[in-house]
Amino acid sequence: MISQQDFQELKFKTLKHFWGYDHFRDAQEAIIDSVINAKDTLVLLPTGAGKSLCYQLPALLREGTCLVISPLLALMKDQVNQLKARGIEAEYLSSELDEYDAETIYERCKEGLTKILYISPERITNKQFIQHIEEITLSFIAVDEAHCISEWGQDFRPSYQNIKEFRKNNPEIHCLALTATATPKVLDEIKLKLGLEDPKVFQKSFKRDNIKIFTEEISDKFQKVYDILKFTNESGIVYVRTRREAEQLSEFLRKNQLTHVDFFHAGLTTKEKNTRQHVWNTSDNHVLISTNAFGMGIDKDNVRFVIHYSPAPSIENYYQEIGRSGRDGKESFAFLLWNKQELLNFDQILKNQIPNKAEFLKIISYLYSVFQVAEFELPERVFPLNINGIQNFTRLSNAKIRNVLGFLHNQEIIYFNDHKSLSSLQLMMEADEIDQIPKKDAYFLELMLRSISGVTTHKVMFSEQQVSGKIGVSTELIKERLKELQQKGYVEYIDGALSSVKFLKPRDERLNSSVYWKLFEHIQKNKIQKWEEMKFFLEDSQYCKMKLILSYFGEKNARNCGQCSVCEKNKQSIFGKNISNQILNLLVKRPATIEELSIQLSFHSKENILENLIFLLDTGKIKMLNFRTYAIA
Repeated sequence: MISQQDFQELKFKTLKHFWGYDHFRDAQEAIIDSVINAKDTLVLLPTGAGKSLCYQLPALLREGTCLVISPLLALMKDQVNQLKARGIEAEYLSSELDEYDAETIYERCKEGLTKILYISPERITNKQFIQHIEEITLSFIAVDEAHCISEWGQDFRPSYQNIKEFRKNNPEIHCLALTATATPKVLDEIKLKLGLEDPKVFQKSFKRDNIKIFTEEISDKFQKVYDILKFTNESGIVYVRTRREAEQLSEFLRKNQLTHVDFFHAGLTTKEKNTRQHVWNTSDNHVLISTNAFGMGIDKDNVRFVIHYSPAPSIENYYQEIGRSGRDGKESFAFLLWNKQELLNFDQILKNQIPNKAEFLKIISYLYSVFQVAEFELPERVFPLNINGIQNFTRLSNAKIRNVLGFLHNQEIIYFNDHKSLSSLQLMMEADEIDQIPKKDAYFLELMLRSISGVTTHKVMFSEQQVSGKIGVSTELIKERLKELQQKGYVEYIDGALSSVKFLKPRDERLNSSVYWKLFEHIQKNKIQKWEEMKFFLEDSQYCKMKLILSYFGEKNARNCGQCSVCEKNKQSIFGKNISNQILNLLVKRPATIEELSIQLSFHSKENILENLIFLLDTGKIKMLNFRTYAIA
């Protein structure tokens, strides 16, 4: 038996060897000890406090495989890639994997080679998974994003509520629940619905003293972002709502000689995403303009600012996103830009993307009908999906259709792939039967088999571009020929550049019109409530911004932060502030607008700057070059 002293040494050696750290942060060590000592544990740590390490390190020290239940496939992939890069054996199971790949992963777990296995919450009721898990030694269960278990959480996933039953069938396995955003009501629900027995609770304040929050009502947002970035030579993130905004803002900034910016969104290929993320990760001054597709699982300490070009849909989302700045504890800034018209637009957008019951069922029925799926039937193949086809048939907006498809995907009723990815190919006949088909088809099929290994035994992911380079045929022709071979039943081919859908549960009209509709309706109401809370946070000009966030998350008797836009304004309205000399020092270097002076003076209140400018104009020390720009007289 290993002594306590030796164990402590092993813990720190593991931390140093795989993560390169000499010390743990905040409550990490106490949480890890609780997990290693087989205690049910509940952890509420803000974004950036290092929650992942709290299950990843003990998974290496305990015998068996740690089962991590996570709601997002993108997050699972990201974590697995990071762990493998550190030399840690980790895998994820998802609906996009074929049986061959899944079997390989199960076998590695049974042999004790895989230390961490990520799954979606829906998988714990999967018969195949339950059969395999009986032969796998589990070290413990880690439930990530545990707030998803609550009907009052921002990302309710009913399948999380099956974890309690799964634990009853495996009573000897303890549980670690982790979340970054949970109100007191949600925390109580997590304990109850996960069946945590006398859990050790670790809860850190949501207050981030090093982040200064600035909200500003503004019409010309492109100019404002440009003004901030012009005087900033540090790393940051600008969050926008749409892919189009990400591209347009990036183009505008580059045209204005800001070369250290790039855009990032889900429409990029995996290779493009990885390249851009790597450049940003390894740079001290690169800025990514991104939709919320970017940020999950990132591990970068020196992000100095986060700009929200538009408001986030909820306070939880907002807090999580600003929490990606200042992880090194140094001064950082969170800017939130908004205007009244935009809020009205978002109200309308939210309203327009929520279908009524008849529309909800119409979208689902079309999905089953177009692929000829009968009641209680579950086809095994993946289908290419044309969203425009659904739109043309149902006469409903793209937003309503995507909302329903997203819901069906999150509940694992379907697997909806809307990202550019690798294509897949599977041979639907025996290899020795190829010489019995027409010579033209046989020749092309042989070419494919020689270029893509493994196609004869299982479904393989591949790139048409790479095959094109090998055989000297254009990608368009390869796609065309493969579609012809599919129509003849020789292969199953899915073009990775198109959306696709795979049905994960049999068609059940009764469930669609009762259980699933009620759940969908509940989630939409919750979404509207979260947006209303976010609007109050934006429009209120009386209360400290950090205090509002702390109150929202149930922290009582929170004090004003003294540094957000509201606190600064209140301080200056009470005392005023003579910053005339600082303004003169800046104007000596170059003429500037009030906005530019505000940014260079650490986002000082524009009202107070204007008071000082009026004084300097009266005393003849400065002059106005035009109605916006000031210069030394």
